Amino acid sequence: MGVTFVEGQVRGPSGNPRSVRFLVDSGATYSLLPKAAWQALGLTPKRKLSFVLADGTTVERSVSEAFLVLPQGEGHTPVILGEEGDEALLGSVTLEILGLMLNLFDRTLRPMRMLLC
Repeated sequence: MGVTFVEGQVRGPSGNPRSVRFLVDSGATYSLLPKAAWQALGLTPKRKLSFVLADGTTVERSVSEAFLVLPQGEGHTPVILGEEGDEALLGSVTLEILGLMLNLFDRTLRPMRMLLC
């Protein structure tokens, strides 16, 4: 299985964009910003949620909101406020908000087929 990364710009209340290299993880629900990134952006916790890690461990993390710009699109998205050692992840909620999907055959981000039912 291949690994896909995407470069993005993230903005928060400080207004100053920050470049972030995200691991595209369609198995993750929310995107995650490393501690140094969200602190530099001036993000503050809005609520706390519990998340299950791949090994089954449950962790509690704060969640906020940021504006994300990718080559494929841009928009507001919830983000997990990472702790020391956490890496940037681009999760499924952000992908859906931006109308994107991970093509598992060539490991690229593609426009999602949107339904209006």
